[in-house]
Amino acid sequence: MSAVQRIAREEWRQWSRSRLAWVSSALLLLVLISTAVLTLLQVAQETASRDALQRQAHDTFLSQPARHPHRMVHYGHYVFRSPSPLAAFDPGLEPVTGQTLFLEGHRQNAAMFAAAATGARLGGLPALSPAVIYQLFVPLLLIVLGYGAVARERESATLVPLLMQRVSGGTLIVGKLWALGAAALLLTLPVAVIGLWATVAGDSGWAALGVTALCAVYLLAWCAIIVAVSAACRSRHAALAALAALWIAAALVIPAVAVDAAARAHPVAGKIDADLRMLADLRAVGDGHDAGAPAFARLRAELLERYGVDRPEDLPVNLRGVVAQHAEAEQKRVLDGYAAGQMTGEAAQARVARRFGWLSPVVAFATASRALAGTDLDNHHRFLREAEALRFSFVQALNRIHAEQLVYTDDIARSRDVDAERRTRVDPSAWRVLEDFRFGPTSAAARLQAAAPALLMLLCWLLLPLAGCAWSARRLETSP
Repeated sequence: MSAVQRIAREEWRQWSRSRLAWVSSALLLLVLISTAVLTLLQVAQETASRDALQRQAHDTFLSQPARHPHRMVHYGHYVFRSPSPLAAFDPGLEPVTGQTLFLEGHRQNAAMFAAAATGARLGGLPALSPAVIYQLFVPLLLIVLGYGAVARERESATLVPLLMQRVSGGTLIVGKLWALGAAALLLTLPVAVIGLWATVAGDSGWAALGVTALCAVYLLAWCAIIVAVSAACRSRHAALAALAALWIAAALVIPAVAVDAAARAHPVAGKIDADLRMLADLRAVGDGHDAGAPAFARLRAELLERYGVDRPEDLPVNLRGVVAQHAEAEQKRVLDGYAAGQMTGEAAQARVARRFGWLSPVVAFATASRALAGTDLDNHHRFLREAEALRFSFVQALNRIHAEQLVYTDDIARSRDVDAERRTRVDPSAWRVLEDFRFGPTSAAARLQAAAPALLMLLCWLLLPLAGCAWSARRLETSP
């Protein structure tokens, strides 16, 4: 057995005799296992529930009786975002963003039914999940186990005899790292189990492997930090105090500062102010329900000139349907502009907050974890964009039916003529213009690419403390 292995074995023996180490490890494992089981069950239940609701909403839309097509534009349709299987590890923004959208003509509604009535902030303590436990509490356990790794040798006066027995400072540091790193890698086994479940549930195996590797790198970075601090301090109390202060700064202070800095760097307009400005712009575009409005005079004149007629009644298309199509397209241009501005502001805030990963491994881990699980801000924005594409597609398809299949004279008389009202109802088969909506996670390659900057930060957090350990090893040999 090599000297490194003997040192690691002795470190494990030291932990086995520590009641604090046993109690801390047992409590953490109990919380981790129970949280993992609960989140797995919750994600499975949410997936089944939302998929069932999506099928029900689609079938309900298709089962509507004969109606005027514009009534179906306002009848609308619901879409649901099913969680990514890896959300069982990191729900990310799922609890604080809406999971349901109501799609209808003339407007882009906000997502509804968020699990938590709060903003999508990176700071503060989020709801308990396996990712949060690994992000915040597993490092605390590693601190409990390893804060005295090297400092204890000084206090117990065993450091000098070890060095005199030709155990170099590097061998001692590597042995301590070996022991603590082995414990950290054992703690990643629950992540591997969650990743295996997510793969069976239909997620990418590469993404699941990426989450497991992320946890391993993150915990090993903490191991390197702990051993480096322990080697630099003259006593266990000093090492514990320094590591506790470092954990508080990395886990609590810097994430909160990141949120505040992001909000100050890129302020986003409030909803009320944005809605008032948007309504004013929509009024300028015109109301598609009134084909005689001045906003559509040019469109009306162009149609009459194109078909060589003098009256809307003589057009081969329904003027009201054409106006509805035109107005919907113009309204979408306005709505898309405000939605893009909101998303751009949120994305800019997220970029600022992510840069604080250079100051805190906790921020870097949270960023990479959400990206790999498919529960980050980019995926929420993708859900909104895909839902909007579906909304515009079926609304314009119904407007096209309105323009091509309904007679203009019947359309303007339907409110006072029963027969005209009956003739403006189209066959229910027309409702099949609505396409199925399925929102799934992006490819593993796309998620790994999104997580790459944060992974680079974590690698730096691993390499820099290792360099500190190497410096401490040389210092131990010169001034133990």
